[in-house]
Amino acid sequence: MSTQLNIAQETAKPVPGSGFIGSTDDQDVLLEISNLSKNFGGLQAINDVSLNLRAGIITTLVGPNGAGKTTLFNMITGHIPPTEGNVHWQGESVIGKAPWKIARQGIARTFQDLRLFTHMTVEENILTVMEPGSWLWQPGGKSRKARRYDKVSQILERTGLTDKRHTRALDLAYAERKFLSLARIMATDSRLWLLDEPASGLDPNSYNLFLRLLREEVKEGITVCIIEHNLDIVVNISDRIAFLDQGKLLADGEPETILNDPALAAIYFGER
Repeated sequence: MSTQLNIAQETAKPVPGSGFIGSTDDQDVLLEISNLSKNFGGLQAINDVSLNLRAGIITTLVGPNGAGKTTLFNMITGHIPPTEGNVHWQGESVIGKAPWKIARQGIARTFQDLRLFTHMTVEENILTVMEPGSWLWQPGGKSRKARRYDKVSQILERTGLTDKRHTRALDLAYAERKFLSLARIMATDSRLWLLDEPASGLDPNSYNLFLRLLREEVKEGITVCIIEHNLDIVVNISDRIAFLDQGKLLADGEPETILNDPALAAIYFGER
């Protein structure tokens, strides 16, 4: 990793019941994760995690491989059920709901494997996630159709994919596929974005575009939770950091506090 954690600061003092570091600030909480646990047979992937995602900021989930970050996303979005605990979106539980119903409530996500329609064009991939744009028949006539395509054009311009509009996803470069995945999220009008390593493998120019685009969306009111291993991205993008290890939430707080904690640095770099 090109950016090293600064471990010269004094170790943060533990807060009872919250691991190393905790927070009681629940202002503008959009998503509330309460005592969430997940067991796969004898393996406890998530262990009594409670975490609030607050509106209008970027929260980054960090921790070593196998910490449970993607499992947490999968439970939030209904892809796997929790063993215990609850998830409330704007005060309403989403536990037991199908992933598509959760998505329609305003929670969108990306996956590490992208999950694009590889034999469809860039434009078609974006249209499939638009409501009612994904229907075979389109209500609203020509004016409604024109608005949909105008929106697609704006998204393509912002993600740098305008010239690839009619290119199949299969024929895109890796970075372009990453931006197509993000473009599909943008087209949903979701309020909360869950992004699973969205910037991994990006070249420097694409990386800068990604950071700028994400910050612009947050300014427009989007809330983001991102899983990321690249510390350059963690340092440059995070408003808040949640640190997971072995399924437990060890810390949740301001980036400077988390990144300067030598105990967390030791865990992150395998120096327990």
